[in-house]
Amino acid sequence: MRNLLTILLFITFALSGCKKEDSAAAQLIIDKEIIENYLADKSLTAQSTSSGLYYIITKQGTGVKPTINSQVTVNYTGKLVDGTQFDSGTASFPLTNVIKGWQEGIPLFNAGGNGKLFIPSGLAYGSAGRPGIPANSVLIFDVYLISVQ
Repeated sequence: MRNLLTILLFITFALSGCKKEDSAAAQLIIDKEIIENYLADKSLTAQSTSSGLYYIITKQGTGVKPTINSQVTVNYTGKLVDGTQFDSGTASFPLTNVIKGWQEGIPLFNAGGNGKLFIPSGLAYGSAGRPGIPANSVLIFDVYLISVQ
């Protein structure tokens, strides 16, 4: 009887994990379509990573390239796809303390570089959202990587 209960609990957890993964995969498909439509509407050409992050490097920069363990200083503007600005400024922080889209995207630039990051919701705030950022929002950041430590 105990083995049957263990098996049922395992199946329940396994199935609930699959639903979450299926939901994330479905949202990524939606987000990629949103990003690709945005790029087409604006006549922009971007590169993409396997995670679904899209990026445009306007200027690569000549300084050090950060790693996930770097402390960076960035000037940035964050917008939703509809153009609504939700944040901007200059900030210094360890890359380990920011959204996954920044953890993956900022190391694509050298210090002194700038460009755009198009971040699918799963690499941002996902279904939780944040004040000023609705759930499942694709985020667009103009970034200038000032320095890397």
